[in-house]
Amino acid sequence: MPVALSSDLRSALASVAPGTALREGLERILRGRTGALVVVGMDRQVEAISTGGFVLDVPFTATGLRELAKMDGAIIVDATASRILRAGVHLMPDATIPTEETGTRHRTADRVARQTGFPVISVSASMHIIALYLGETRYVLEGTATVISRANQALQTLERYRTRLDEVSDALSALEIEDLVTVRDVAAVAQRMEMVTRIANEIDGFVLELGTDGRLLALQLDELVGGVEAERALVIRDYLPQTRRKLTTDDVLSDLAAVSASDLVDLGRVATALRIGDADSLDAALSPRGYRLLARIPRLPNAVVERLIAHFGSLQRLLAASLDDLQAVEGVGDLRARGVREGLSRLAESSILERYV
Repeated sequence: MPVALSSDLRSALASVAPGTALREGLERILRGRTGALVVVGMDRQVEAISTGGFVLDVPFTATGLRELAKMDGAIIVDATASRILRAGVHLMPDATIPTEETGTRHRTADRVARQTGFPVISVSASMHIIALYLGETRYVLEGTATVISRANQALQTLERYRTRLDEVSDALSALEIEDLVTVRDVAAVAQRMEMVTRIANEIDGFVLELGTDGRLLALQLDELVGGVEAERALVIRDYLPQTRRKLTTDDVLSDLAAVSASDLVDLGRVATALRIGDADSLDAALSPRGYRLLARIPRLPNAVVERLIAHFGSLQRLLAASLDDLQAVEGVGDLRARGVREGLSRLAESSILERYV
């Protein structure tokens, strides 16, 4: 299972997920041990490499696909798998297209997928597998029980990652209040957030592949990763350095995504991706702007948060601000100033208590 799936592959997997008519038809073929070659889509290029067979253009049914698979030749359905367009077709893709497949059916499926860009499905009677080809990708569709087993293992890993993330995130909050943050502390939080994001993306692929059988898994995933994406953006904005070429949150997220799994355990490498330091400066001091803690104050509009940070510049100056100082910011009246003051005081108290009690 890849960590991240392209949008085209995600769409193709969704079309053959359990619960769809196409998947039911493929399962029937697999159980019948006849094999099949199915092209999902039709255009002039598919027409050009197709010979023989006959035109049907009938509504798609799982039983119809199973019966047509008993004949030699490929079956062509429309891009939505709602109609069977042709059957018994002999496909003749460009023989110069490179492929590592050896079997005739798999070799044809691979070349047709590369040449046309449409998903092509090969059902192997001898190997008892369903393989989806899309562009240069070959993806073997596993049984529901196997996928669920792998998904549950990934879910247990995600639970451990999320627990550790909560611990380092709470520790960072206390350090921010005390003005004791170092590059190491920020890198540790970003590292854990990236780990959670990557394992969540992997589980999301399982959810997609499971179709209707993955609803419970989807609910568990949503519960475990709720708020992580927003929190990650806030951490980056808190420590994003000021440079000549204005950096954006997306720039840093792209750099983090480019860090390999083996390098992700190296806090120095993570710090470099965050643009806040390197392996030699992990103990250097940092000062947050305050985005992350201000986001935890209820009913505080984003526009007001931006003005507060623009005015004070750092979390420490915000924490030291009086009611009059806060009211000097545009859009912050007496009531909102008290809300900000009390909210920050409450966060400071709870963070320090969690750290030392």
